[in-house]
Amino acid sequence: MTKPMKDNFSKQATDYSKFRPQYPDEMIEYIISFVVNKFTALDVGTGNGQVAHKLSAYFKKVFATDISQKQLDNAIQAENIIYHNESAEKTFFENSLFDLIVVAQAVHWFDFDLFYKEIYRILKPEGIFAVLGYGLFSTNPDSDKILKHFYYDIVGTYWDSERKYLDENYATIPFPFEEIPAEKFQNQFIWTFEELVGYLQTWSSVQHYISKNNQNPIDLIYDDLKISWQKNDMKVIFPLLLRIGKLNSENTD
Repeated sequence: MTKPMKDNFSKQATDYSKFRPQYPDEMIEYIISFVVNKFTALDVGTGNGQVAHKLSAYFKKVFATDISQKQLDNAIQAENIIYHNESAEKTFFENSLFDLIVVAQAVHWFDFDLFYKEIYRILKPEGIFAVLGYGLFSTNPDSDKILKHFYYDIVGTYWDSERKYLDENYATIPFPFEEIPAEKFQNQFIWTFEELVGYLQTWSSVQHYISKNNQNPIDLIYDDLKISWQKNDMKVIFPLLLRIGKLNSENTD
């Protein structure tokens, strides 16, 4: 049975573009270091084009796809980036086209069997495939207590089941590739309270809660979180998730 496509981010596309954290340059450079030829790259589930834009500095041409046209309308532009509104599991690309294919914070939404079959079709035999993402951030102990209560107790039941793959650090996703052991990365920011709330607003669980209850769940923690945030260091730390692989020659026939 084909897994239905989920578009959980069109509604908050503008906030997503403004408040979602960027991946550090050293992480992108590390992924690219495994790529032999830097002609053509693909960013699947590109969202607002953050990763596609970073790749555009290294590759002659970058394609980026997403099922949300609203996300693409807010995407970062560059002369060598071509955005296309389509699913991850069925693309218009020719066979063995890409030197690098990446998926950032999106692979858990895909139908794994169909998606990986497509990757095997469009990735070059010597090409690199990388899955990257980020888990639940941590901050000062006082704010952490409020945020974990929000994550697990208030909006916990409003997450899609696919969220478990992020909670499990992408260790449990199918990964039918010759895996390359990857270094560990993290991202650190100093966020204003507006940036913190803006990021929480992009969570799909928050949007599901609003749709069902006609109330923003952030309001339930807003005052306490603001007081806590303003009296602490405002630092957030994201654990970054990364898996890198090459095509398994036994499965390329």
